[in-house]
Amino acid sequence: MARLVMKFGGVSVADGNRLRHVGDLVAHFHRDNEIVLVTSALQGVTDELLACARRAASEGNVSDVMDFMERITDRHNQAIADAIQNPAIAKEVQGIISEKLSLLEKAYIGICYLGELTRRSLDYISGYGEQLAAPILSGVLRDMGIESQHYTGREAGIITDSNYGDARPLEKTYGLIPQKLLPLKGVPVVTGFIAQDEKGTNTTLGRGGSDLSASLIGAAINADEIWFWKETSGIMTTDPKIVPEAKTIPTISYREAMELSYFGAKVLHPRAIEPAIKKGIPVRVKCTFDPEDPGTQIVRDDVPKEDVIKAVTLHQKVELLNISGAGMIGTLGVAARAFTALAEAGINIVMISQGSSEANISMVIEEGQADRADEALRSEFPRDVVKEISHDHDVCTVAVTGSGMAGTPGVAARVFKAMGQAKINVVMISQASGQHNISFVVASADGERAVRGGERGCGLGGEAGRSSPRRRQEWTSAWRRGPSRP
Repeated sequence: MARLVMKFGGVSVADGNRLRHVGDLVAHFHRDNEIVLVTSALQGVTDELLACARRAASEGNVSDVMDFMERITDRHNQAIADAIQNPAIAKEVQGIISEKLSLLEKAYIGICYLGELTRRSLDYISGYGEQLAAPILSGVLRDMGIESQHYTGREAGIITDSNYGDARPLEKTYGLIPQKLLPLKGVPVVTGFIAQDEKGTNTTLGRGGSDLSASLIGAAINADEIWFWKETSGIMTTDPKIVPEAKTIPTISYREAMELSYFGAKVLHPRAIEPAIKKGIPVRVKCTFDPEDPGTQIVRDDVPKEDVIKAVTLHQKVELLNISGAGMIGTLGVAARAFTALAEAGINIVMISQGSSEANISMVIEEGQADRADEALRSEFPRDVVKEISHDHDVCTVAVTGSGMAGTPGVAARVFKAMGQAKINVVMISQASGQHNISFVVASADGERAVRGGERGCGLGGEAGRSSPRRRQEWTSAWRRGPSRP
C-alpha cells in the first residue's frame, strides 16, 4: 500500500459536480493506497474574495459587502447540494460553512469602517476560499462512506515566517505535520495555500501556494508520491494551445521541471516541488479528465537522459531592461550595485546578459516593473557611469530546456537555425552554466511563432499526449453529466 498526497485545484474543484468527481477519484485510489487530500478554493473564489476586500477598503460600502456575501453563500450552498446526497452530512457541512461566512462578513465590515487593507488582513481574507472548500470536499468523502476530517493548513502543522502574502515555511513544519496527521484515519482534507506564523496569525504561501502545501505535507509524512491533478495530461513539450501536436513528457527531472515552470510553463510553480526535492519524493502530474493516464513523473536529476531537449516554453509577461555607458568599462562593482538597487526596489530578474565589452547589461524583468526599475537605477548611478537606461515592453522570452543538453554538441545551433528559418530576430540570449537551458528574447509578435519553430527544430513534435482521445472524451462526458451517486 502506497502513501499518496493528492492536490486538486483550478477546474478540478470549480463546483459541486466537480467536487463529486474528485470524490470519485479519491474513492477509486483509496482502495489500495493511503491518501491525504489537499484542496484549493472553488474556481475563481479567491479572486472574488480579494476584489470585495479592496472595494470595502476603498468605498466602505456595507451593502456591497452584503450582496457579495449573499452570492458566495449561494454558490457554496449549491455546491453542497450538488455534491452531497446524505441530508444529515449536507446539513452539518452547511452549518460549518455558515459559521465561517459569518466570520468573513464581520471581517469585511471591519475593513469598511477602517478604510484600510493591510497585508495581514489580505492573508486573512484570501485564505477563506480554501476554508470553505475543504469541509465540502470532506463531506463528499463521508457521503461516499470514506472516513474524513478537514484541516486548515495551520491545523495540519504548516508554520511560516510573517511575510504576509508570500510566507516561507519554517523547518519545524516537517516535524509538526506528522504529529497532526499521522497515523492517517481515512482521508484527511487539508486546505492548500494557508498556514500560520509562530504568533498564530494566518499567513498564505503566495503563488503556487496550494501545490507547495501538498509538497510540504508529502515530504513531512514521507509519502511515496505526490500527485498534482490538473486539466492537462501532464507536463507537455510546449503549450498545446500554440502547438496542437505537443505531447506529454513521460518522465522529467526535478531540475527540468523547475526550469520549465520558471520560464513560463504553468503546470507547476518553481517553489512547489522544493520540499519533494529535499526528501527525494517523486512528483506526478495527472489529468482529472483521464485518471488512468500516468501523466508526467518528476524524479531525481540523475534519471537517464533519453531526450536531449524536453520542452520549449514561452513567457510573455516580461519586459527588457538595458543599462549602458562607456563609464561602466573597468568600473568595479557596477553589476553588484545594479542588482542590489533592483533587489531593494523589489524587482525580480528573470534573465541576465552582459556584453563582453562590459559597456552593457541587459536584464529581463517581470511585467509592470520597468518604471520602478528605471527609477532605482537612475538613483544609483551617475551619468558618467551609466549613460543610458532603456526598456522595451514589447518582448517575450522563449526557453529550450533539457538536462541532456549538457555536453551535447550542436544544441544551440539547432535552436537558432530554427529561429533563422522562421525569420525571427533574437534580441538577447542567456544560457545557464549547467547547460540545461537556453533562453532568448524575441518580439512579442514573434513569440508563438518562435515556439512552433523551436518545437519543430528540436524534434519535439508527435502525437498529442498518450491518452486515448476516446477515453478522455468518456471521462469528460461523465464529468459534465453531473455527480455520481452511491
